[in-house]
Amino acid sequence: MSLHVHPVKSMAGGSPGEAAVEPWGLAGDRRWMVTAPDGRFLTQRQLPRLALGAARGLPGGGVRVSGPGAAPLDVPVPDPGRRGLVAVEVFRDKVEAVPAGPEADAWLTAFLGVEARLVHMDDPAVRRPVDPRYGRPEDRVGFADGFPLLLTTTASLAALNSLIAEGEHPGEGPLPMDRFRPNVVVGGTGAWEEDGWRRVRLGEVTFRVVKPCGRCVVTTTDQRTAARGREPLHTLARHRRGATGLVFGQNLVPEGPGVLRVGDPFEVLDRSD
Repeated sequence: MSLHVHPVKSMAGGSPGEAAVEPWGLAGDRRWMVTAPDGRFLTQRQLPRLALGAARGLPGGGVRVSGPGAAPLDVPVPDPGRRGLVAVEVFRDKVEAVPAGPEADAWLTAFLGVEARLVHMDDPAVRRPVDPRYGRPEDRVGFADGFPLLLTTTASLAALNSLIAEGEHPGEGPLPMDRFRPNVVVGGTGAWEEDGWRRVRLGEVTFRVVKPCGRCVVTTTDQRTAARGREPLHTLARHRRGATGLVFGQNLVPEGPGVLRVGDPFEVLDRSD
């Protein structure tokens, strides 16, 4: 099992040896987000160059942002009492967040080439519930697309890469797992087995498996160059079209706190079949 934390939504993150599980996701994951001046969230969907930016969590919850041609900048956790709250949008969700301040905004604007802002989610316990069609009233999420954690499997990636190799764009494969920006990657399963999982245990923490993850143009973006291709969406459209669109991976909601560690055991507790 490997772990992946992305402090700033849509920027590169890190792969720690362990991570605490909070109700809204891995500690430090997607607590920061880039927005347009009007509060609309900005991701690799609109700005592939975000893939070239990196964010590393700092003690106390701050973040260090860096990227090619830009000096690193340490951004402390902003004080909502001093900076106030601003309204931002994540898809259809309207959320309150704390602006990081003019220095961070200037860094992002220069790096991305468009006017941009950086915001922080100060209190995930109250800010953003998950989609009520799939979650419970008490479920919360940070700035991730929709749910606290995203799980993928090495077997399904291998199967997808085999399909790409047999398809119309074999030169685009094999794709690395970072195209899918997961939080947890597990091995030792069969390809696509995760379709039938309903409850799993990772190390000491149990999770509900709430829905497959719908995939978008971000997966076609090379996370090292920001160049775009056609895969994996072309192959997913032929082989992995579900009720929620083109799918790869599963969204999880933790049933309690704990700590995940690289190499922890993985167990399926409940299946739909």
